[in-house]
Amino acid sequence: MPDDGEGLALLDRLAWSHLHAVVPEPQPPYPPFFSERHAPEDCLVAEAGDRLAGYLHLGFPTPVDSNRHVRQIQGLVVSEEARGRGVGRALVRAAVDEARRRGARRLTLRVLGHNTPARKLYEAEGFVVEGVLPEEFRLDGQYVDDVLMGRFL
Repeated sequence: MPDDGEGLALLDRLAWSHLHAVVPEPQPPYPPFFSERHAPEDCLVAEAGDRLAGYLHLGFPTPVDSNRHVRQIQGLVVSEEARGRGVGRALVRAAVDEARRRGARRLTLRVLGHNTPARKLYEAEGFVVEGVLPEEFRLDGQYVDDVLMGRFL
């Protein structure tokens, strides 16, 4: 998996959009894909043949021990050519299974309010809105809500 870092970083850059990203568009020099926050073992990868189709970061929402029973989806990207083929759904389902396997009781995520496709996917997979931070981000001149979602495992 560490060998996939460059390919995953490229996929991440190609998929960048204010539909889901709150940070500026990446510019060189690019940081490494894997970091202390997102280690290779916390990245679920989808492949289509010999090509990377997508990835999902599974992490902890906080560094606090009393919160260790919760895992969080901290990034989901599907390549343009793999969209609409169930890759995102498969990654979310794999994250649910992996979070359960790691002993989690809950799985949470944050999604931008205007990202309707992602919100519909998460809702179809059992996530519910647990909170909204109104106008939390300003992207492309528009204020965008940060939607907190979660589900029990």
